[in-house]
Amino acid sequence: MKKLFSNLTFWVLVAIVAGIFVGQFVPEFALYPVLKHPWKERILGQDLELGVTLSEFLGKLFISIIKLFINPIIFLTITLGIINMGSLKKVGRIGIKALLYFEVVSTFALIIGVIIALVIQPGHGVATHITEGGDVSKYAAGKGFNWIHFFKENSTLQVLVVALIAGIAFSNSSHRQKIIATILPVAKIIFNIMHKVMLLAPIGAFGGMAFTISKYGIGSLMPLAKLMGTIYATMFIFIFVVLWLILKHYRISILKLLKYIREEMLVVLGTSSSEAALPSLMEKLERMGCSKPVVGLVVPAGYSFNLDGTTIYLSMSMIFLAQAFHVHLSFTQVFSIIGILMVTSKGAAGVTGSGFVVLATTITAIKVIPMEGLVLLLGVDRFMSEARAITNFIGNSVATIWIANNEMEFDRKKMEEVF
Repeated sequence: MKKLFSNLTFWVLVAIVAGIFVGQFVPEFALYPVLKHPWKERILGQDLELGVTLSEFLGKLFISIIKLFINPIIFLTITLGIINMGSLKKVGRIGIKALLYFEVVSTFALIIGVIIALVIQPGHGVATHITEGGDVSKYAAGKGFNWIHFFKENSTLQVLVVALIAGIAFSNSSHRQKIIATILPVAKIIFNIMHKVMLLAPIGAFGGMAFTISKYGIGSLMPLAKLMGTIYATMFIFIFVVLWLILKHYRISILKLLKYIREEMLVVLGTSSSEAALPSLMEKLERMGCSKPVVGLVVPAGYSFNLDGTTIYLSMSMIFLAQAFHVHLSFTQVFSIIGILMVTSKGAAGVTGSGFVVLATTITAIKVIPMEGLVLLLGVDRFMSEARAITNFIGNSVATIWIANNEMEFDRKKMEEVF
């Protein structure tokens, strides 16, 4: 019993259940307004205005604190990894291999989403009259995918590039060992502080779940329950068929991996943000046997280019809206959707509004589905974001393990110990 009460996983799970209960039965507490303070804006940015609810504040505060650690950890991990790797040719090889893996697997996820949506047809019978009067103007303003905009808005990608340049420069320096001796203690200090911050995970999980349930209500799920069920089932199939097969190639159990990262998965579930568990995931993958350079390169890049869950959501939502509005899509149009999403889905991590802006961009490009259809998804998007975030999270874990094995940069003895 004592071991159970000292287990962070247990407390995150309790917090999620408590958040659902409070959001459903005591929504006035979850939606209690919090006054605006200057320090709040400095930590959380400009997204929380006067009257932000208590639950939203708790959820976003935790994510914002974790985000403070992401870029320093990425910079230190990648820089140290490249310096220790020595061979710049090897760095380039891992990078190219990672991008090829991301493109193949995320395209596979995209095609699976389209096929299952066409077979199950979750959009048939949905009442589209509720879209009347819905405001989608902020999504309709979405422009086509732009790589320069994507890079400018994606701080993780910027830090990744800076770290690569710094690592390459330092690896050729005559003071290489002194640089390592300076950076290593700093990295250890940051990781130690992050461990202390992770103890606040139950508070963040409680806030995120309470806000979602209190604002939208469990009853809002019913009209679109078929779409939600289809998307969750598809992501389940993707994890336990596609990702299972990828790991099986190197004789690694997907179930043991999920058990190993269960704590981080619960944090992602509670906060609806895969970024909330990124620093902890990087550390666990290293402890599991993946080399530091592979983890440092693949995980940050994966958060920008390997969004399997988001890709499934986008593809299924497009087909769902076409079915809801009785728009018959020809094979050419279906392939056009797949082709456009192969590009636009890569911007989901770097665009404000994420999935909705990318979805609006694709709808605008296809020109056959009414933009007003986005209103159908507004109420349930938050409930589906958990599935997207967890699938993205697991997908990046599998990608890192696969590439580490492929590069002979994986220690099976460490894996067996932690499993």
